[in-house]
Amino acid sequence: MADDAWMPTTLGRDSDLLTGYPFKSSQYTNDRNGIKLLRGDNIAQGQLRWTNVKRWPGNKVEGLERYFLEDGDIVLAMDRPWIDAGLKYAAVNQNDLPVLLVQRVARLRGGADLDVGFLRYLVGSNEFTHHVLGVQTGTAVPHISGAQIKEFEFLRPPLKEQRAIADILGTLDDKIELNRQMNRTQEAMARAIFKAWFVDFEPVKAKAAGATSFRGMPQAVFDQLPDRFTDTELGPVPEGWEVVPLSDLVELIGGGTPKRKEAEYWGGDIPWFSVRDAPNDGDIWVIDTQEKITQAGVDNSSAKVMDAGTSIISARGTVGRLAMAAVPMSMNQSCYGVTGKEGVGDFFVYFTLNHAVVELQQRTHGSVFDTITRKTFDGLRRARPQPQILEAFEEVVGAYLLKMRGNLLESEVLSAVRDTLLPKLISGELRVADTEGGADAG
Repeated sequence: MADDAWMPTTLGRDSDLLTGYPFKSSQYTNDRNGIKLLRGDNIAQGQLRWTNVKRWPGNKVEGLERYFLEDGDIVLAMDRPWIDAGLKYAAVNQNDLPVLLVQRVARLRGGADLDVGFLRYLVGSNEFTHHVLGVQTGTAVPHISGAQIKEFEFLRPPLKEQRAIADILGTLDDKIELNRQMNRTQEAMARAIFKAWFVDFEPVKAKAAGATSFRGMPQAVFDQLPDRFTDTELGPVPEGWEVVPLSDLVELIGGGTPKRKEAEYWGGDIPWFSVRDAPNDGDIWVIDTQEKITQAGVDNSSAKVMDAGTSIISARGTVGRLAMAAVPMSMNQSCYGVTGKEGVGDFFVYFTLNHAVVELQQRTHGSVFDTITRKTFDGLRRARPQPQILEAFEEVVGAYLLKMRGNLLESEVLSAVRDTLLPKLISGELRVADTEGGADAG
C-alpha cells in the first residue's frame, strides 16, 4: 500500500480515550496551591478557562495518577458538549498543568499512528461536531458517551502529513494565543493604572509626600494635581474632586429586540449583543456577536446602533457582565450601553464600571430576575477627577486598549483563515508537502 494513503479508521481504534474521576466536592480545597480540577465548566470553545476553578488537595492524589493530564491532551465536555458558541473542547498546554480530569469530561491522546496535534484539529473539525450532534442524547442536558466518541470515523493521513497539517494550523493558533496573552497583559496594566489614579489616589499621595513626579503620569498633569485630601462620604478624596452620582458621569443607552417573526430583521450585518457575547475575564473588547440584525430591525424596534468604544453592561438576570464595543453594534433590552458625559472618555467609563460591578450587583432588585435600573446608577457615588487627569488617562490607557483591539481584529482574520483551511486539510481536499520538517505556514 502506498505510503501516502489516507486510511479509514475511528477514534476508538487510533486514540486513547479516558473519562474523568468522580472527585467528591466535599473534599475540594480553597488552597491556591491545590491541584486544578478540569470540569466541563472549564472548557470553552477551543480553549480552557480557569475562572472559579475547583481544586484538589495535593496530598490526596495517591491512586489518581492516570487522571493527571499532559501537555497536548485534548479534552471534551461530555455533558452539553455543544452550545451555540460551538463545541466545548480544548487542548491542554503546559501552563494549565498540573490538572486532574473530572468525570463527564473525556481526554483523548494520539496513538502510534495518530499525531496529537492533528488530533486536536480533527476534534475541532465540523465533521466531528456533526458527529456529536448526531449521536448526543437527552433533552434537558444533552450528553455523549465515551463509546460514541470512539465511533467517529475519519480518514487518517500518513503521520508526516498529519504533522504538516498540525504545523500549518498550529502556527495560526500560536499567533492567536500570543495575541490573547498580550491582551491579558495590556488589560492588567490598564486596570492597574486606573486603580492607582482613581481608587488609591497614588499620584496625589505621592505629591502630598513631597514627590515631584509619578511614574507613568505626564509631568504637566502631575504638576496640576492637588497635594492634599478632603474628607467626604467616600472617605478622603483629592482636594477639588467633587463627589457625584455615577449617573452624573455617564449616559445610559437602552437596548431592544426586533420581532423574531420578521425574517427581514435578522441575519444582517449589525452585531447584536446579548450577555452570552460578553468576553472572558482578561478581555475587554467584543468584535462579533452570535446574532446579527438588519437596519430594518433597528428602524422598527427600540434597538439602537452604538458607536465603537461604548461600554455594554448586562443589567438583568446575569448582572454585571461587561464589554466594550470594538465596532458599531446593537444590543438587547437586558443590557445598557454606557458612554461618558462631556469630558468623560470611553476608557474611564469602562474601568469605572468594572470597578463598580460588585456594588451594582449588591443593589439589584426584582422578584424574578436580578435587575439594575437607571436609579441604581443614581445611587452610586464617585469622585469626579479633574478634566486634565481624565484626558491624560484616555491617552495613556488608550494606547493599551487600542493595541488590544488591534490584536483582537488580527486574531479574527487568523481564525477565519484557520477555519477555511481546516476542513480542506483534514479531508485531503488541500494537500501539504510531505516533508520531515512539516510545512511552512508562513
